Amino acid sequence: MIEALLRPMRLYRAMEVLARPPAVPRSAGIYAWYFNEVPPLVDPRNCHRHDDKVLLYVGISPKAGPNNGRRPSRSTLRRRLRTHYAGNAAGSTLRLTLGCLLATDLGFRLRRVGSGRRYTFTNPGEQLLDRWMADHALVTWVEIDRPWEAEATVLSSGLRLPLNLAGNPTLDMGLSEIRCAARRHADLLEIVVDNGGPRRKPVGS
Repeated sequence: MIEALLRPMRLYRAMEVLARPPAVPRSAGIYAWYFNEVPPLVDPRNCHRHDDKVLLYVGISPKAGPNNGRRPSRSTLRRRLRTHYAGNAAGSTLRLTLGCLLATDLGFRLRRVGSGRRYTFTNPGEQLLDRWMADHALVTWVEIDRPWEAEATVLSSGLRLPLNLAGNPTLDMGLSEIRCAARRHADLLEIVVDNGGPRRKPVGS
């Protein structure tokens, strides 16, 4: 499984993930994000590279079920990858991290929306993040049952994955603090209505 993520036969772009019909299966699995441009403030040294792209993040869908007897998530690779490419920061920890790193360069900021408990980059911030990811973020995946077990294996394998915050022994606390600082600043601003999505025409549609 790790070998398939590190030496993928193919990397997919936003237009393929968002196409109809999409290339991504409706199944459980683990996915890996490669970048042809490293976001600001991320140190790519000692990260795995495939061709000219660097691996910075690994995720899964669905997550492990809760221990309280509630029904586990029905999310799939298809749904999760579409959320990363065309959702908003409230629904994607990857988008939240990337947006916080890119906010100064792209000219947007994190804001509270709705009741004030959710944070997104609002529009055009989420739209600008869509475009950046379409240009620079590529993904591959492996279909696998119980992907949370596979994720634990990957995170404990010694791979340096700077954009993974949860359960990551190589976590750069500086990135975590950048996200916290963005939230603190958003808390000082008024709540806005625009939640950053959905967009009228997803990238690649």
